[in-house]
Amino acid sequence: MNEYTLLCKRSAKKEKSKLPIEIQNIVFKELELLKFNPRPDGCKKLRGNNGLYRIRVARKYRVIYCVDDSTLTVEVQRISHRSEAYE
Repeated sequence: MNEYTLLCKRSAKKEKSKLPIEIQNIVFKELELLKFNPRPDGCKKLRGNNGLYRIRVARKYRVIYCVDDSTLTVEVQRISHRSEAYE
């Protein structure tokens, strides 16, 4: 299996930097795992948005991303608290 390239929007990096440090560490580990399996168990495809998926991180946070299998890239769109993730 090929390794995917992980891209992160500037806004997602900014959102991540505002999280508590322990959550940032967990998010970093989860993002590294997406390189090897962009659709892990527990990920869900979001309705109404072409190609967007989400994973839960630390119960209260969500990482929203899209996968491009033709170029082997995963682009992180948002990293935020679940109450703000789908706005």
